[in-house]
Amino acid sequence: MGVNSGTDALRFTLMAIGIEDGDEIVTVSNTFIATTEAISQVGVTPVFVDIQPDTCNIDVHQIEEKITENTKAIIPVHLYGQPADMDPILGIAEKYGLFVIEDACQAHGANYKDRKAGNIGAAGCFSFYPGKNLGACGEAGAVVTDDEEIVARIRIIRDHGQQQKYYHDLEGYNGRLDAIQAGVLRIKLKRLAEWNHQRQKNAEYYDRLLSDVPGVDVVKVADFAQSVFHLYVIMVDQRDDIQQFLGDKGIATGLHYPLPLHMQKAYEHLGYKKGDFPATERAAQRLLSLPMFPELTREQIKYVTSSIKEFMNDK
Repeated sequence: MGVNSGTDALRFTLMAIGIEDGDEIVTVSNTFIATTEAISQVGVTPVFVDIQPDTCNIDVHQIEEKITENTKAIIPVHLYGQPADMDPILGIAEKYGLFVIEDACQAHGANYKDRKAGNIGAAGCFSFYPGKNLGACGEAGAVVTDDEEIVARIRIIRDHGQQQKYYHDLEGYNGRLDAIQAGVLRIKLKRLAEWNHQRQKNAEYYDRLLSDVPGVDVVKVADFAQSVFHLYVIMVDQRDDIQQFLGDKGIATGLHYPLPLHMQKAYEHLGYKKGDFPATERAAQRLLSLPMFPELTREQIKYVTSSIKEFMNDK
């Protein structure tokens, strides 16, 4: 089902599973705020879990301790293009009767074992923001599910609560996917596998050139996952200094994400404090996203990595 954005995909899915006041949704603090906006804006509470230091995805060993009688769902985020470890998450969900909603907004075409990200839980949510592996010309998103009840609910929610024009079963949203964006995405979808393959080749080349650089840790891809490298992220001390150094050389970089959500002013009311999620906080201080897109050339990758080596050798 096409919707207006990845945020709406998450929001509408939560509404469709029948959330109630007092419900809690387990997710991570190391993600874009859209994940938790969708939770808070339907009137329920995000409950954070720390990440694995090497993959930056949810630490599945810490989920169960966050489960309460109010927990309704788990939202694993397939961060940077790499799926979270879904089998343990599904096992926990089955044990406690929870929904699993995949935030696959950065993982178009990624594989978890023999399954595609977004096709594993009760529903998968995608963003087609222009910078994504599959991007529209503006805001766009989608929900995928094989649950007919969720399908029926989202179809109503996204279209002003109506099944038939001008007959409204509930108050919904103006959250449909624009036809022009759908047309663009339909054309680009045919190229997604090719573009993802090129991202993977670029990541392999980055890995090779950075493998022997002391002080540079590359975000690991787990054995069970095939990442599509929406982002290529390294971890370095003196992150801000190296970012400035690379910027002076004309190399654009990004920070995904420099301040964890549990430390954001927007979530002060949740009562979290610095030190609650040490792996997340450590990653936020060290992460740096390097240039990554299908058309990136080997010469450009060499320039980026040689500049990193120059900085590390001089520090």
